[in-house]
Amino acid sequence: MGFVNTVVDWATTSGIRLVIAIIILIIAFKVINVVVDKLLKKLLEKGKLDETLAKTLGYAGKIALKILVVVCLIGYVGIETGGLSAVIASLGVCVGLAVNGTLSNLAGGVMILVTRPFKLGDYISAQGHEGTVEEIKICYTKIITVDNKAVYLPNSGLSTGTVVNFSEKDLRRVDWDFSVAGNDPEKVKAVLLGICEKEELVLNDPAPFARISDYGAGNGMKITMRAWCKSANYWDTYFALLQAAEQAFKAEGIVVPFNQLDVHIKND
Repeated sequence: MGFVNTVVDWATTSGIRLVIAIIILIIAFKVINVVVDKLLKKLLEKGKLDETLAKTLGYAGKIALKILVVVCLIGYVGIETGGLSAVIASLGVCVGLAVNGTLSNLAGGVMILVTRPFKLGDYISAQGHEGTVEEIKICYTKIITVDNKAVYLPNSGLSTGTVVNFSEKDLRRVDWDFSVAGNDPEKVKAVLLGICEKEELVLNDPAPFARISDYGAGNGMKITMRAWCKSANYWDTYFALLQAAEQAFKAEGIVVPFNQLDVHIKND
């Protein structure tokens, strides 16, 4: 009977509090998610925050508020929070020493948000990877490569290393080097400028460029073509000009030299 009485007493006191705490926890978490999302949406609509900063602040804010709710409910249930705080502080020191690299990534995430070397939707190259920025979290940044692979880059390296942002500027230049042999260079230049003029994605300002840039050793001369386009159209312009040049060279009889290897067979 003593055990039964103990269980009944716990169920009618602490047990009820525990059930109430769980219900409050579930409701509070849902309210936090809804309120934070709506607040960030309003700030985005008013132009007070950009998408990159809004998502990162929202993610961090939700975690902080949820931790606060959990700590408050622990005290409500009846668990002594004074001793718990000391334990959490001790664990924090141990975890801090163990996750020194993670703290570096955390600091790197803050630096990225402050310095803004890139934002969501930018196409970047960093740490040997290229892709479109999809998420910027506190400790890592997620990019999607052109072949649809997800790559997670630690923020510590992004904040201290070299990052190439291909989307920051509106215009990009497409460069091509063509080796030609036994052809009038002026004719080749005219053909290249002609395909640039016909291609709709190529901009007139800055104007396309085609000049002799080098004399190859045994491979004729090298003519460089440069054309400007919108950054979003870079790869479409790149491949369109390459295909157009190949077709124009065939139509105009322009010879493209290739390395050749002569093999002599000696019979003893």
